[in-house]
Amino acid sequence: MSDFFSSGWGIYIAVVTGVGIIWCLYLLFSQRKTNVTYEADGSVADTGHVWDGDLRELNNPLPRWWMWMFVLSCVFAIVYLVLYPGMGTYEGSLGYTTRNAHEASVVQANQQLKPVYAKYMSMDAKQVAADPAAREMGQRLFLNHCAQCHGSDAGGSKGFPNLADTDWLYGGDTQDIKQTLIGGRAGVMPAFAHLESAQVSDVANYVRSLSGLAADQIKVGRGAEVYKANCAACHGAEGKGMAAMGAPNLTDKVWLYGGSEATIIETVLKGRNGMMPAHETILTPEKIHLLTAYVWGLSNVKDKTSK
Repeated sequence: MSDFFSSGWGIYIAVVTGVGIIWCLYLLFSQRKTNVTYEADGSVADTGHVWDGDLRELNNPLPRWWMWMFVLSCVFAIVYLVLYPGMGTYEGSLGYTTRNAHEASVVQANQQLKPVYAKYMSMDAKQVAADPAAREMGQRLFLNHCAQCHGSDAGGSKGFPNLADTDWLYGGDTQDIKQTLIGGRAGVMPAFAHLESAQVSDVANYVRSLSGLAADQIKVGRGAEVYKANCAACHGAEGKGMAAMGAPNLTDKVWLYGGSEATIIETVLKGRNGMMPAHETILTPEKIHLLTAYVWGLSNVKDKTSK
């Protein structure tokens, strides 16, 4: 794809655009006719093209108004391409870009909405979560910025956490949620490819047993030692996880990628990489505050009419 951003493509686009406009002008003026051609019997001559046996294409000139509209369209195109980008890498004399226009509109919209959000900024996020109007605004923000990964109901999907339960990778307090929104999160489960296949199967069964799932008890006994040597540093000796690292609790029957033996084996052998993008440069502090309250309220406010 990088080839499409080289200077060669810019020149190609500019040449095709310029030649296209010049060709249109040439075609209009070279084919114009000022007089109607008549046959000997006084009828208008045709071009020789006949359809359906009797539908002839007459050799009449273009209406002058029609031709000049095309000419004006070409002139407009030339003026436009001088002022705005369109000729390859040429940026236009006005320096207009869609990025700048979008950013300016976002700034303007944020300024207009500031008074709407102002009253909530003086409130604690938990108080905001109890306000029906604030929850409605928070839901709209969630649908625009979060639902693509976490689902419109915040239920998550494979690799994307459920935000409507009480299970949290990095902590579920309002400050933890706000920090996640501001700075993002990067969760890394390293691959343990150095383990033998038997060890991987053993530790997978042990991990399943922590959540009370069916497991081979012989493998569970051996897997406990494998877990202690390779997994306890992050997930804890009891498998309760570590919020500071985003290491999940392995005892709560909540699975980000699935709890089958095959899936756990895949996780151990290949590792996992989870990325929550930072929204500090995307959302204003006011929007982050409202969104924090909404996400916290999904699992803490009993009245979930906003869901």
